[in-house]
Amino acid sequence: MNKTIIVNNYQYEVMIEGSGQPTWLFMHGFMGSMAEYQQVKPQGTRIYLNLLGFGPNAQVVQPAQRFRWHAQINDLNELLNQLGVKSVNLVGYSMGARLALTYATRFPKRINNLVLEGGTAGLATQGLRQKRIIADNKKAARVVALGMAKFIDEWEKLPLFNSQRQLPIEKQKFMHEQRVSQSAENVANSLYYFGTGAMPNFWGQLTMIHVPVVLITGMNDQKFTMINQKMKQRLPQVTWHQVVNAGHNVHFEQTALVTDILNHLVAD
Repeated sequence: MNKTIIVNNYQYEVMIEGSGQPTWLFMHGFMGSMAEYQQVKPQGTRIYLNLLGFGPNAQVVQPAQRFRWHAQINDLNELLNQLGVKSVNLVGYSMGARLALTYATRFPKRINNLVLEGGTAGLATQGLRQKRIIADNKKAARVVALGMAKFIDEWEKLPLFNSQRQLPIEKQKFMHEQRVSQSAENVANSLYYFGTGAMPNFWGQLTMIHVPVVLITGMNDQKFTMINQKMKQRLPQVTWHQVVNAGHNVHFEQTALVTDILNHLVAD
């Protein structure tokens, strides 16, 4: 079932599948959409969400400051209210994982299990954050200057996505078309206001997150393997899954394995 939910004058698109408990909410990564998670089908009720400013039909987000983390988590909380969902298993990938972790620090009672795929707790020092803000702002300006097609050609050459070039051509085409379909203005403003550099430093708060956390990384993703190793040491209730033959986007590259991880989480 497809639904449009209006929160603060923005039309969020969701798809709801399955039935019963538990309830899952899936949040995609940067330049993604709910479509990339829809092959992940654990038991229960599954809510797939197009995050603010993303998806092929996304309206231009005004004002652009709506992309800031506090506005997005407040939107997310209201969206759950309108859906009548009291608590969820919250699943986020990359940018979606950053948003999920941010939400967990503010609304922990609404989360039964927190699943972070290719996630981070932010950058640990102001110097690192400032350096990343400069890099994110340069990327944002490049999106506007080049347009989506040329920007995506550059983006897909990043080492982070090397493993995706080993996927079947049909899957590569799907991911490429999903990225190209985005609004350049929204992509740029997401980088400006919700890039990794703009994310708060949550490393000091990880010890205070008492909901069960599942970390998922691909074994070919060395950068996020190192980050998640450090996160595991600080989280009180945590399980870490390192998935073979996968890079950064584990659910897209190893869909069945991620579905199994989620189902085992429920069974346990």
